[in-house]
Amino acid sequence: MSDLFNVVLLGIIEGITEFLPISSTGHLLIAERWLGQRSDLFNIVIQAGAILAVCLIYRARIWALLTQWRDPEKRDYLAKLILAFLITAVLGLVAVKMGFKLPKELHGIAWALIIGGIWMIVAEQIAARRPESSKITWTVAILVGIAQMVAGLFPGTSRSASTIFIALLAGTNNRGAATEFAFLVGIPTMFAASGYELLDKMRHGQSMPVDWTAVIVGFVISTVVAFVAVKWLLTYIQTHRFTAFAVYRIILGVLLLALLPAAG
Repeated sequence: MSDLFNVVLLGIIEGITEFLPISSTGHLLIAERWLGQRSDLFNIVIQAGAILAVCLIYRARIWALLTQWRDPEKRDYLAKLILAFLITAVLGLVAVKMGFKLPKELHGIAWALIIGGIWMIVAEQIAARRPESSKITWTVAILVGIAQMVAGLFPGTSRSASTIFIALLAGTNNRGAATEFAFLVGIPTMFAASGYELLDKMRHGQSMPVDWTAVIVGFVISTVVAFVAVKWLLTYIQTHRFTAFAVYRIILGVLLLALLPAAG
């Protein structure tokens, strides 16, 4: 029963943190230190649950982009999504070929949370001084693609935070427009990354046995919680800045640095 509770808790953590700008990978690595490490397959599947939730939320927008591509505005937006995704995919493959392994050291995660939080506050202050714009430029698309890759290299950075705030700094300083582009480009990126990891684990075998009950429960919990979390976030940012998330990141990072020596 206690193990099932831990599974539910991990599903909730993934669902809340995957698309909020606070780093899902960082939170899961922190949580697994105290709740027990899970199989790679478990982490991949619960992440897929969070992605599915965002697909459901943006289903009308996605369908319009795919079926109304003859419309110049939608075709232009879709092309920029594809460009951002391809940049991330190519850079990701380069990192894999170079033998890069995702670092799991918690001190690094703590510093990434703190630095990212400070950067979020500064970036939003700079963006707020500029005339509001919802336009996604080619420059924004390129930088978002690069930002996704950077976030993938450093747990604690947060893919959502990196892409949203690079878009704000690059000219799309409307929070809703920047968030929508970041979330939409994250869908194929994260599905591709999860699919690649899944195939790799199937090819080389799991390092840990798979508890399928835990995987299914975690997937369902993550999907439901992510749906609620993203719906809430999209409403929240209409009238609020991201400052609360930045402050949370800084506080969590400082607490983590303080607790790590005691935890060994």
